[in-house]
Amino acid sequence: MKVAVVGATGMVGEVMLKVLEERNFPVTELLLVASERSVGKKLIYKNKEYTVIGLADAVAAKPQIAIFSAGGDTSLEWAPKFAEAGTTVVDNSSAWRMDPTKKLIVPEINANELTKDDKIIANPNCSTIQMVLALSQLHKRYKMKRIVVSTYQSVSGTGVKAVKQLENEIAGIEGDMAYPYPISRNVLPHCDVFLENGYTKEEMKLAREPQKIFNDKTFSVTATAVRVPTSGGHSESVNVQFEHDFDLTDVRQIISETPGVVLQDNTATNTYPMPMFAHDKDEVFVGRLRRDESQPNTLNMWIVADNLRKGAATNAIQIAEYLIDKKLV
Repeated sequence: MKVAVVGATGMVGEVMLKVLEERNFPVTELLLVASERSVGKKLIYKNKEYTVIGLADAVAAKPQIAIFSAGGDTSLEWAPKFAEAGTTVVDNSSAWRMDPTKKLIVPEINANELTKDDKIIANPNCSTIQMVLALSQLHKRYKMKRIVVSTYQSVSGTGVKAVKQLENEIAGIEGDMAYPYPISRNVLPHCDVFLENGYTKEEMKLAREPQKIFNDKTFSVTATAVRVPTSGGHSESVNVQFEHDFDLTDVRQIISETPGVVLQDNTATNTYPMPMFAHDKDEVFVGRLRRDESQPNTLNMWIVADNLRKGAATNAIQIAEYLIDKKLV
């Protein structure tokens, strides 16, 4: 199994290599790929040194799978070139997510939609993945009607420059700014760029992607995405209204049995999800379950996950594992 990791020198790329190693992914030949400015760099995988190569060389090598985390523009230009060479691309950018000809996959929910003909597969937005996974089985049981989500997203979602900005501000060092304002001791109601409708691109991803993943437009999502001064892990406050009423005991049971989800919900012992405990883990953590007393059939919940792992690298690698397991590559 010849595998290319495109964007291997980036923050998500580094986590991808870590997750590939942890999960003992069946790689027989590994291609570490990055932009021209990173070509020739040395990276370590399983105690072996690899030299970073360019995109054209990687296409020519015809890997069976290419896992992309190199930005939307790179994906738009290069994913079709890999696909034409016979490679199946799992893309972590937003480039292909809402393309009607491409599938948007969270393996625990809809991997069974994949076929050999899917040569470019989209990985959802990090905030979307944790929300839909936590809600997936509840939607089956009670049928979602409307979701109101507010996010508390770590600076690692922006990238290395943002992490460095936070570190510099905490240390009292002046440096490059990834954001228009300080992030230390602050929160920014501003994730990604603002659109004409007043929402940010991140908020519209949360509004649109869940409908595509569930193949269901009968429910709606409205979002407010906020950047907070944590270095890793995204949190979400989710208010979900269902068509049918629920029993909280049943809700807890359903969540605890949802693959990839861990229930942490005991207020008597102050047990609830937090980014510091989700760090370096692949599960999605759910807690603070309570009935919304202001309207019927509505549930409040708190969802946390490591945005670089299940929100990005791990989900992409799980897609690749499914492709191999079902002999689709």
